[in-house]
Amino acid sequence: MTKTTSLDELARLQGIGLQHNAPDGKVLDISDDTKRAILTALGLACADESQVEESLAASRSIEPPVMHAVPGRACALPDWLQERPTWGISLMLYELRSGRNWGIGDFADLAAVAQIAALAGAEFVGVNPLHAQFLSDPARCSPFSPSNRLFLNPLYIAVDRVPGFEQGDSDPAAIEQLRATDTVDYAGVTAAKLHALRRIWERWQGEWPNQGGYANEAFEAFRHEGGDALRGHALFEALSASMVAAGHGAGWKSWPGSFQDVGSQAVAAFEQEEHERVAFHIWLQWLADLQLAEAAKAARDAGMRIGLYLDFAVGESPDGSATWSTPDLVLPGMTIGAPPDFFTAEGQEWGLAPPSPTTMRRTGFEQYRNTMQALTRHAGALRIDHAMALWQLFLVPGGGKASDGAYLHYPIEDMLRILTDVSQKNGTVIIGEDLGYVPDGFRDVMQASQILSYRILYFEQNEKGFVTPADYPRLALACLSTHDLPTLRGWWDGDDVDLRLKHGLIDETAAEQQREERARSRKQLVESLVQLDLLAAEDREGARQAAEISASQLPDAVMVATHRMVARTPSLLAGVRLADLTGEEKPTNLPGTVDDYPNWRLKNSTPVDGLTEAPFFKSICAAMRTERPKS
Repeated sequence: MTKTTSLDELARLQGIGLQHNAPDGKVLDISDDTKRAILTALGLACADESQVEESLAASRSIEPPVMHAVPGRACALPDWLQERPTWGISLMLYELRSGRNWGIGDFADLAAVAQIAALAGAEFVGVNPLHAQFLSDPARCSPFSPSNRLFLNPLYIAVDRVPGFEQGDSDPAAIEQLRATDTVDYAGVTAAKLHALRRIWERWQGEWPNQGGYANEAFEAFRHEGGDALRGHALFEALSASMVAAGHGAGWKSWPGSFQDVGSQAVAAFEQEEHERVAFHIWLQWLADLQLAEAAKAARDAGMRIGLYLDFAVGESPDGSATWSTPDLVLPGMTIGAPPDFFTAEGQEWGLAPPSPTTMRRTGFEQYRNTMQALTRHAGALRIDHAMALWQLFLVPGGGKASDGAYLHYPIEDMLRILTDVSQKNGTVIIGEDLGYVPDGFRDVMQASQILSYRILYFEQNEKGFVTPADYPRLALACLSTHDLPTLRGWWDGDDVDLRLKHGLIDETAAEQQREERARSRKQLVESLVQLDLLAAEDREGARQAAEISASQLPDAVMVATHRMVARTPSLLAGVRLADLTGEEKPTNLPGTVDDYPNWRLKNSTPVDGLTEAPFFKSICAAMRTERPKS
């Protein structure tokens, strides 16, 4: 057996894919350097031939992961939903404007939108991941690059709804300025909210309120139930603030060595001296959890049977709370990414820490179970970002390019067992974002597990044009686009192609190809709407003419008819983006960029109390109600 063969066999036994497909369809072999990097991260010695042989001998009894569903286990799917498919509205919580929020959408705004959406006939409101970010570095605002997925982002706390809030806790002029901006000023919002919350917290120490669920006994119960994980996260936040004040970064990898180890004496001494600051961050988590629960109750009380639809990011920041407080839960020196594809010629490196399958097995998947339980406790539906992570993740060795990565397979059976258990316990519908490269057989596993597929109209095309609604799967959520894709107006204009070219994600040749493809897609979309009799006779010629003209304005009739096309699918759920209801053009996020584009900062143009008067709110919601009436 040659050296390469031995290394290949060791990699195979550990679940490392030895090949993957290039954008042009060619099969690419994974380099030996990449195999060694992933094996080293898994804790296996493989520096030379003798180490490879030793590790291989110790791995002979290992059965590589196998992709299959768990017999007799399925996620929750209520009878009423199976009898009558429904629809809902998705949004970015931070993008909400209102006359009372502090420059960022909050849990009180979420409750208000849920009530408006319920009156419009929607059964759910979907939001971006609400995971904890870096309070000491507000610029790190991507909800898909969280510090800790087990906890919530305190910036979504509606400060004016916290018992004991007084007008003197804020500067009205500063708050009004934060509201007036077209992008979220995360630094300003964080400073204003933490200042006010600190003042309320200090008053609570003298006289703890006893109203509703805000009694001291409830806080202590929350603290006890959160255990070491909650304490560790709060300790991280307190220490992170101290480190930033001392000139270091918010992430632990920039801290002095003695503070990078959660179990060090330096950290223990800090916790003892700053126990009050640690308690403050536990309190913030409690407030966030209470207000999220109140928003969920508001949705249910308004008549929504699903209510809140939450989102689970695929990974966590390598220097955040989760990797600091539980370092063995991630694979060192590796990040999650994606291989080269149609949209990004060089592939993507997402800057997220991949979980360690070795530690997951050793700890009985405790962290995964706790996180799923926390997320589904208030959610009628949960979207799993990059659902293929149940089976595989594309890992990029530290310092390498995305094109140097490889797939690592995960213990899908164990993870599905936990996911189905938690879903059934809390009655939560599970949606799996199965976009991008989906391995053969994975969607069969999703179907057997009653995990709804995620079908995007932009992508549902074949050589003849757009897939007809009847051909969409029943076990799915159908929608036009996601946060990583343009709004319908932006798609029609081709703005996303121009943005990718402007920011160097594609070259001029690729841009021209994509523009030509978009021109064909516009025409095919209109023809599909005509064939489905979704466009009135008087609107058809105008729509066809608009489709022929590059960068033409999207006709209103096409906007509404395209949503009706989605609504006519047999898919159990259909989603409508708030950005389309209000006629936005700019994308929420431009994948492949960080600071070059205002990712995760753009606010919606329409305030919450004016949503029903937004350009397309009434017409699109009426169309959705007609196609998917409540039972």
